[in-house]
Amino acid sequence: MAVSRIKLIGADVEVSRFIVGFWRLGSWGVTSTELQFFVEELVDLGVTTMDHAFVYRSEALFGEVLKKSPALRNQIEIVTKFGIRPTGFGPLGATSTNHYDSSSDYLRTSVENSLRELNTDRIDILLVHRPDYLMDVDKMAVAFETLMAEGKVRSFGVSNFSASQFSLLQSRLSNPLVTNQVECSPLCLDALENGVLDQCQQLGVNPMFWSCLAGGELLTGEDERSKRVQSALNFVAEETGANSLEQVVYSWLLKHPSNALPIIGTSKIERVKDSIAAEQLEISSEHWYSILEASKGSQVP
Repeated sequence: MAVSRIKLIGADVEVSRFIVGFWRLGSWGVTSTELQFFVEELVDLGVTTMDHAFVYRSEALFGEVLKKSPALRNQIEIVTKFGIRPTGFGPLGATSTNHYDSSSDYLRTSVENSLRELNTDRIDILLVHRPDYLMDVDKMAVAFETLMAEGKVRSFGVSNFSASQFSLLQSRLSNPLVTNQVECSPLCLDALENGVLDQCQQLGVNPMFWSCLAGGELLTGEDERSKRVQSALNFVAEETGANSLEQVVYSWLLKHPSNALPIIGTSKIERVKDSIAAEQLEISSEHWYSILEASKGSQVP
């Protein structure tokens, strides 16, 4: 089962079609040895792109793996994020008020911290984690270009940006932003309707999708909407011979022509195997719309 490779626009960076996210690494209860084994299994499957962020508090433990097994670094791509400063996060956090910080000084400090925590000399993709209302795009552009020239960051993207915020930042950059990481699932349709995925198609940018299972609601949710979608997913699974509802969800996401990169948030290798098999699962447009209608609770006009 070969996972596709995707070359990101305007960058010398190639990623796996599926990404594994380490948002909840702290709650997995794994040792660095167990994490190393998991990462090695992922690489064997062709899932080589790893998603982190300063606020996930995942970088240090992952860095222990790379310290113990330096050869792994050249087999993977590291995504990490900066810009959220919550309280309780030491000198890189906030003093009294959670806020966003896209300043050049904080960008530099964040990158140096991530490199140190991850035990690496480079970040493959650095994302602005949230749009900062005080973002000075001209200063950020200079800081981006400096970090790229130093070889510390290979490419830049954003996360949770609107189409207009993406355009604003891109207007000052000489290199393309390579992604917009946004929430997308059959229970979160915003990116389908607010122009973000239209923009990705227009520019040839591969979006990354987080919370693809809507925090588990697609599998276990008890509210009326979740149950409607679960029913639709079950129907499509029966029609297509899918192994699981998760597989149908990922196939639904992959069918969108924006050529998205779904993020899988699990420590269970069997669930990863099941999810990546969605690349071989064909669902029809009618199946796709049946899931959309279940989410909306009404037929398309």
